[in-house]
Amino acid sequence: MSTRTRRRLLALVPATALAVAAVPAIAGSTTTDNTQAARQAVVGGKARSVILLIGDGMGDSEITIARNYQVGAAGRLAMDTLPLTGEYTTYAVTQGDPSRPDYVTDSAASGSGWATGTKTYNGAISVDAYGKPVTTVLERAKAAGYRTGDVTTAELQDATPAVLGAHVVSRDCKGPDAMAECPTNDKVNGGAGSIAEQLVQTRPDLMLGGGSAYFDQTVKAGRFRGLTVAQQAQVAGYQVVRTADDLAAASWRKPILGTFATGNMDLEWVGPTPTPANTPAQECAVNTARTATQPHLSDMADTAIKALDRQSAGQRKGFFLQIEGASIDKQDHAANPCGQIGETVEFDKAVKVALGYQRTHPDTLVVVTADHGHTSQIVEAGSTTTGVTATLTTHDGAPMTVSYATTAVPGSQQHTGTEVRIAAAGPQAANVLGVTNQTDLNTTMRRALGLL
Repeated sequence: MSTRTRRRLLALVPATALAVAAVPAIAGSTTTDNTQAARQAVVGGKARSVILLIGDGMGDSEITIARNYQVGAAGRLAMDTLPLTGEYTTYAVTQGDPSRPDYVTDSAASGSGWATGTKTYNGAISVDAYGKPVTTVLERAKAAGYRTGDVTTAELQDATPAVLGAHVVSRDCKGPDAMAECPTNDKVNGGAGSIAEQLVQTRPDLMLGGGSAYFDQTVKAGRFRGLTVAQQAQVAGYQVVRTADDLAAASWRKPILGTFATGNMDLEWVGPTPTPANTPAQECAVNTARTATQPHLSDMADTAIKALDRQSAGQRKGFFLQIEGASIDKQDHAANPCGQIGETVEFDKAVKVALGYQRTHPDTLVVVTADHGHTSQIVEAGSTTTGVTATLTTHDGAPMTVSYATTAVPGSQQHTGTEVRIAAAGPQAANVLGVTNQTDLNTTMRRALGLL
């Protein structure tokens, strides 16, 4: 990447010292006494709105890799500036035996944990260890009169967005044609249907992401038999939009279903492929194959926040919104450092958008966390490992070598069972401090919204 290109990319993420100027910055300088700032950051009471931002697979290592590359080792990302930070554990449990932990979670079990407050098994979408549906925080918020939204760069039927509005025994049951692993959930057997069908039936006020292929499948039973799931959504009052221009033209007065790719949305950045012998030091580049028809995550975050804010204007209750940077995980699986970093940087831009909203709406709880740890590790510059490595030239002008070594390439790299960062600002944010459990986040959000 040329110096000019790097400057252009850096312009996308302005200096984070300015990003949250109104929020006490506790974790920055080591020479500042932050005692008073910490006191000011501890706010109890109720929140009018909650914005939950999930970096899928964004463990501490993934954050550090992105920080080093984008703003340098001494720099700070927007997500680094939230005033209260802790760690939470991410383990799943065994199907049929919730007393037995499964130490490495997938996104379905982890997402179900914060969505429902109940631990479950890998692959489960907001059902307990025995397959019984458990009410989600979005469903509770909607029933209580809050506006709701679900935003992702993955398919909307992927695990993390799915856990808010669907209940199936397998995450693979994304559309009416993909129900083989969920016969009890299938509409033809009297169930609630696939993830796509259930999301529409739960009816968040706004859903933005990929996955149009599943919304275009045909409903096989019930009132909407013969219609596609997208047509079912239109009957339910949704505006169905497929491009960034369509989204910009959509009315906030009606529910919005935006699907901008048949599957997952395209990557932000591209770069070198790691090899067993390492690579020469290189820079990442913008993915020129990504077209303007797809909005960026930060654009979707901005649209979602503005739409939900307008929909709830003048009301005591605001909104609950989840925003996921999904392909941090997917590119970690693929051992693609620039893909992974680009998605983390774009996710950080969405964090900046949320914090900007909170500056003018201090009764908003903003939480930034991950669902699980992942594989990528920073190792000695220029070294090789038993896996594959690539070396990148960072913002500091220094080489950074990233290693992937949990699975032989081209296999999929693995999740890890580590605890991960959780940071927050606003009412009830102090409940993320220390080491908590992933399910505790459900209680924190529900307490903030008065849903206990």
